[in-house]
Amino acid sequence: MKDKSTIQLDVAIMGQSYKLACKEGEDTALLDAVSYLNDKMCAIRDAAKIKGTDRIAVMAALSLATELLATKSPEGPMSGLTMAEVKQKILGMHEAIDQALTPQENLF
Repeated sequence: MKDKSTIQLDVAIMGQSYKLACKEGEDTALLDAVSYLNDKMCAIRDAAKIKGTDRIAVMAALSLATELLATKSPEGPMSGLTMAEVKQKILGMHEAIDQALTPQENLF
């Protein structure tokens, strides 16, 4: 069986350009993932007063991890919660991260 060759894609996430590599034939899935992540990060940026791409990325990662865990196990950390309760938990995570990172903003 012949190995698929690696291809490179130029993508943009929140206006920032990235060059990504993937196996030939996997580009559609990667582009779908980029689009989903971009949408998620833009929604977080637009809905909250979060400054900095790194914070937005952390919030998006937490949101995506919550979605993944919810699909992997009915006994996961968010099982039995309504969507409103999950959103409330995510907002609590946002606040905790903001409180932890705010003192560091003065360093830069």
